[in-house]
Amino acid sequence: MGNGGYDRLVYCDVARPVPGPAEVLVQVRAAGMNNTEINTRLGWYSSSVKTSTEDAAQAAPTQKADGGWNAATPFPFIQGTDCCGIVAEVGAPANRHLLGTRVLVRVCMRPHGFGSPENIWMGSDFDGAFAQFVKVPASEVFPVSCDWTDAELATIPCAYGTAENMIHRAGVRAGMRVLVAGASGGVGSAAVQLAKRRRAHVISITTLAKMAEVRALGADEVIDRGTNPATALGGDSVDVVVDNVAGKGFGAMLDVLTRGGKYVSSGAISGPLVELDMRTFYLKDLTLIGCTGWDELVFPNLISYIERGEIRPLLARTYLLEEIAAAQQEFLKKSHVGNFVLIPPQV
Repeated sequence: MGNGGYDRLVYCDVARPVPGPAEVLVQVRAAGMNNTEINTRLGWYSSSVKTSTEDAAQAAPTQKADGGWNAATPFPFIQGTDCCGIVAEVGAPANRHLLGTRVLVRVCMRPHGFGSPENIWMGSDFDGAFAQFVKVPASEVFPVSCDWTDAELATIPCAYGTAENMIHRAGVRAGMRVLVAGASGGVGSAAVQLAKRRRAHVISITTLAKMAEVRALGADEVIDRGTNPATALGGDSVDVVVDNVAGKGFGAMLDVLTRGGKYVSSGAISGPLVELDMRTFYLKDLTLIGCTGWDELVFPNLISYIERGEIRPLLARTYLLEEIAAAQQEFLKKSHVGNFVLIPPQV
């Protein structure tokens, strides 16, 4: 109902959406949960917030005029970025072939085409999948044929789409040395798998307790989160850094990059403000890549990886939708590997 604490999460009845001519109505079977839902509730995207998500959650967050991705979040608001569901209604006869189809929703949408950087996100810019039904543009639903459960499929859209977009933008290819920070999280664990799928040499950063699980994803090397990566790996030793952690460790990520290396990010869970030594940046000819809007091939490629069995889901735990507050509390403990998924009542 607004920026703030867990009391802002309200489980209630709302009107069933009606799809417009270019839309379909999806019955939500499972909805993944990500950092972005917590950040949006906290108003963390506001320029007034200087701390990590965890610290912001402890700071009695208040309403933010710029707390959403593109402006103020349009409260009251239904969150939910990840959706696996069944097409229940269509707004135009031309889309009848989708009825009854199990789909994933491409949550990052480019309303002015892929030639424009403008993007909007389901669950951030318009009502999302933490509900029994969600309406979306018909162009943004992708049928998927596999033996995964609904909950397993719901781990994919945001985390894997974001990771694939970063890896695609950075040009990761066979033989490259890729360092993934926060490798046990949703995006990080996806990045490990997706970089390994491209036959890169993957080095992951995580806690000691999670090292075995991250290595099982395909990581070639795993280093402790408390270790300076330049100390562990040596300077100028990595071609690409995939980092959604940022915070105080940002400078070390640039130190470890080889000359001409690329740093790519779509988040900053340890803090949005970083210290950048411009000499490291320009003397090493580094490229810093910010990634929010997905490129056109990202989501179709993910669907093909699923159907060919080239990636696997990391379902950490499921909760009933009405348990969303408990799920977010547990999520912030960061004791899991992979993704949490909410299950709405089925009709």
